[in-house]
Amino acid sequence: MDKSIENRLYEAFKSSSGVSTDSRRIEPGVMFFALRGANFDGNRFAASALEAGAAWAVVSKDCGIPDGGRYIAVDDTLEALQALARKHRSGFRIPVLGLTGTNGKTTTKELVCAVLSAKYRVTATIGNLNNHIGVPLTLLRLTDRTEMAVVEMGANHPGEIAELAAIALPDYGLITNVGKAHLEGFGSFDGVKRAKGELYDYLQRTGDTAFLNADDPELCAMAAQRPELKTVRYGVYASGAEILPVSAAEPYLRLRLPEGLTVSTHLIGSYNASNVMAAVCIGRYFGVPLEDAAGAVESYVPSNLRSQLERTGNNLLVLDTYNANPSSMKASLSNFAASQFDHKVMILGQMLELGKDSVPEHCRVMETAAGIGDCERVLFVGEEFLKAADARPELAADGRFTFCRDVEEARGILERKPLRGCSILLKGSNAVHLPLLKDIL
Repeated sequence: MDKSIENRLYEAFKSSSGVSTDSRRIEPGVMFFALRGANFDGNRFAASALEAGAAWAVVSKDCGIPDGGRYIAVDDTLEALQALARKHRSGFRIPVLGLTGTNGKTTTKELVCAVLSAKYRVTATIGNLNNHIGVPLTLLRLTDRTEMAVVEMGANHPGEIAELAAIALPDYGLITNVGKAHLEGFGSFDGVKRAKGELYDYLQRTGDTAFLNADDPELCAMAAQRPELKTVRYGVYASGAEILPVSAAEPYLRLRLPEGLTVSTHLIGSYNASNVMAAVCIGRYFGVPLEDAAGAVESYVPSNLRSQLERTGNNLLVLDTYNANPSSMKASLSNFAASQFDHKVMILGQMLELGKDSVPEHCRVMETAAGIGDCERVLFVGEEFLKAADARPELAADGRFTFCRDVEEARGILERKPLRGCSILLKGSNAVHLPLLKDIL
């Protein structure tokens, strides 16, 4: 981008109250960026954004709105947003942690933010705004009060993490794990590792530091392939921590740290132990006292349909429905199988964006479910599970299994044969809408 335009944008930004990309949510004094997408054109709403109180509107040169006044015309509004975010970020001499991974990104980000906030003023990604738009919006929230930043970075195609790192300019990085997800975009599991490894590539090139889960052989191998990458290691087993048993009476994850301190979380699933250890490790690295870090982890209560426990009038629900891929599905089912819950039932929604691997991966889920002997009933929801049932009729014949085309069909089945006194795992992709069943469970 032309430096004069970049400087003009930054001067406008400094005089604004913030940035918005949604003309329906304009606050006084913001800088509105008219982004374009496959099904929308923000340029059409630039005038209404100004009328609603925006101080500036950044529009596309080809949209017919002339440059000048409160309009700033640029070649590409998304590129302008990203360039502005990078320029703003480069003016801060604070630690910035870039965080990515197949599973656990948002939970780990929340835990890390909670721990660091025990000592620092932290600016972090809100929710899961972790893409090519969300990362710039996070960076543009940095203020003179910010002492540390935690930036979540998501991707479903090669090159995206590299692009986001070039905008966020992280000093530190963390890959939670690598697994089978977005295989349509990445092509294969090796493609996933190469794409997530772009964060390691960036940190090796800049001489900065990665926090490495030493319990994870895939991540250790990826780090070993980058011999100049500086690492700080953590892990449940690598550090000598212990995952304590769970039961219906004590359903949440508990850890005994090597120092003898027990951390009682509000998270469901032993797979969250590495996320907790990452937060504790990062806190320790930046000087947060262990007791404060443990207290911050214990105070964190998930509310985003990730590793969430909820008791209804009839059942105990384990909610993990924000997203699903083969890796997270395997982790959820393994954890549920190992739990001591009574009268186990599973409602499993299909996984998306798996391409040619979709049917085999859904068959693997069926195989795993079939192997959980104390599970009394399983509802599979979604077309991909129906295809898997056709591919493996001997598996589908399990008397505990019911296959539903969508969540409405599942609702009808559950209304006719309601569940009472059960421990129910709900796991599936967000697009399946399994939470719509909560009112009848």
